[in-house]
Amino acid sequence: MAIKNIGVIGLGRIAMPIAMLLLKGGLRVPGYRRSAMADFEALGGIAKASAGDVAADCDFVVSCLPSPEALDDVVTGPRGLIHTVRPGQIVLELGTYSFDVKERQRVALAKKGAIFIDGEISGTPGMVAERKSSVFIAGDAKACATAAEVVKGFSDVCTYFGKFGAAIQVKLIANLLVTLNIAASAEAMALAVKTGIDMNLLINAVGSGAGSSRQFVIRAPWMAERKFTPAQGPVGTLQHYFEPIREMAAQLGVATPMLDRAIGLYEKAIAEGKGELDVACMVDVIGELPRSG
Repeated sequence: MAIKNIGVIGLGRIAMPIAMLLLKGGLRVPGYRRSAMADFEALGGIAKASAGDVAADCDFVVSCLPSPEALDDVVTGPRGLIHTVRPGQIVLELGTYSFDVKERQRVALAKKGAIFIDGEISGTPGMVAERKSSVFIAGDAKACATAAEVVKGFSDVCTYFGKFGAAIQVKLIANLLVTLNIAASAEAMALAVKTGIDMNLLINAVGSGAGSSRQFVIRAPWMAERKFTPAQGPVGTLQHYFEPIREMAAQLGVATPMLDRAIGLYEKAIAEGKGELDVACMVDVIGELPRSG
């Protein structure tokens, strides 16, 4: 039987458009976040006072939280999921954390008979809202099959990767590419704006050619206009992934020379106070570097 009652926890940049799409699909969506939820209620969502209250009033839980501390509180805190989840109930977490952090939640919920799925979502908030994000899931095969059906409510692409923890690795690989593609797009656009060529023509031509990337298509127009707010993907948010990517590469014995160079550029952006700006601001960071050689 199709799941029609899906709880959403977090209701931030990613979880809010997920909730919006589920509601548009005619589903019942109880939700919770620590701040006010008037915008969620205006969409038809049912505001709850805690994560535990969400679990008690839904059949399936989707969460996307900003930190390990927030995830710990939502799962095992005083008003967390662990107090109300039912045997067989599935929790799909879409935030990116280390394996140890997610494994801690899996073990805690398993003691209650609930199933915690290693989930990841790749895409900007705008991409999520347009159903253009890609969802990765890993863990219990039967639960992941159910999760894949739920994901159809907010994304057209969901891939199952097998053992718990694999989705984390795939997301880090994806974000390594995001990091490099943004830096490459910024370098190309820093050069492009100096040519005097019509930017719309240039962006359309390059964006449809062999040198294009999704990040170029999305952000080259913003780079040309220097449109860095509101941030779809802040520099500081992307920076969150750098150390986990490096740790995974170290564990697997793989060199990351391009990433290492790019990280220095992003760190320069942070040092210049650009952490809350969209990563499109990297065009200014690179454009202001002195020419060497």
